Amino acid sequence: MRLQVDGVTVQVDPDPEDTLVDVLREDLGSTAVRAGCRNGDCGTCTAIVDGRCVKTCLVLAGRADGARVDTLAGLGTQADPHPVQEAFMAEYAFQCGFCLPGMILSAVTLLDHNPSPTDADIRDALSGNLCRCTGYVNAVRAVRRAAGL
Repeated sequence: MRLQVDGVTVQVDPDPEDTLVDVLREDLGSTAVRAGCRNGDCGTCTAIVDGRCVKTCLVLAGRADGARVDTLAGLGTQADPHPVQEAFMAEYAFQCGFCLPGMILSAVTLLDHNPSPTDADIRDALSGNLCRCTGYVNAVRAVRRAAGL
């Protein structure tokens, strides 16, 4: 199967039962997606697949054949972070980093589709991501900052 991961076209031959998180981590060596709960609850395996924010532990790899997959690693660089990454840093919206893939990519997807979200929209977009360090107040502030609200 072929994928475009963070702008690079790759070809892999996954087992039929492999999920997309398996391919990204084991076959391609990505550490930008994490294998947390493996049942869609934590959000740490989040990636943007063909413009949709998805939990890659719930996607069979074969279903992603030909897809464009954007991970946290492809979003920005240390020298030039994405505005959502900058906002999360400015608002102290993370500590350990476990929730970052899901939180940031959920925020990016939200703002791509709704550049002026309400707090309820933001909370809804972030709701599938577990954060045990900071809670969600600072994450909501970070998304508001990234949106210029």
